[in-house]
Amino acid sequence: MSHRGGRWLCLLLLPAFVGCTVFERTRSNWWELERGPSGQAPDPAGTPEPVVQVYAARAVSWRGVFAVHTWIAVKPSGAASWTRYEVIGWGVDRGWPTVRVNRTGPDNYWFGDRPQKLVDLRGAGVDRVIAKVEAAVTGYPYPASYRTWPGPNSNTFTAWVGRQVPELRLKLPPTAIGKDYLAGGALAGTTPSGTGVQLSLWGLGGLAVGWDEGIELNFLTLNFGVDLTRPALKLPVFGRLGAS
Repeated sequence: MSHRGGRWLCLLLLPAFVGCTVFERTRSNWWELERGPSGQAPDPAGTPEPVVQVYAARAVSWRGVFAVHTWIAVKPSGAASWTRYEVIGWGVDRGWPTVRVNRTGPDNYWFGDRPQKLVDLRGAGVDRVIAKVEAAVTGYPYPASYRTWPGPNSNTFTAWVGRQVPELRLKLPPTAIGKDYLAGGALAGTTPSGTGVQLSLWGLGGLAVGWDEGIELNFLTLNFGVDLTRPALKLPVFGRLGAS
């Protein structure tokens, strides 16, 4: 088989491989899947410097075919432990708050899926960034409202923090469904990385152009795009395909 033929075969087999891998998780009892530490967050006992990390992992059950769940973890200078912030929909209809704190560790597996680290910011000046992150968490405009599609959901929350704290240079994957849901139904805003602008119709459609994001088209919350600075395609289900 020629080299070109091999590349086409890989492209044809990739959807099947990804589909089988993700659907395998949907057939499991999700509450029994791995939820322990992934070993990506440094031990506070040996890390006196401040650290901010952002993670993404495939969502639970069938939702993981299309979307990831994202969260933020911070450790101020000299702190003995991490603080993890995320939005979760379970229990909101019974009066629970959407923003949950320290539900689990900073880098834990998300029901069987090892999270991808999106941001790892540490060192001088990061304590100021942490203060801004905490202020953004407090100011999240949907503390009692959750909707899986099109938002506000966990990715709406993480994107909100990114927009308020551009120092994070947060680049959310195209599978972060809900990231394009702008607060208050705004039709325009900055991209989560703070390096571009976007138009959005209640998260259901729109266009984003940014130095870090490249060009992204949102159609019914599914993102299609191209990364220009690190050449790659951005596709629903698969996420980012290209240079790491």
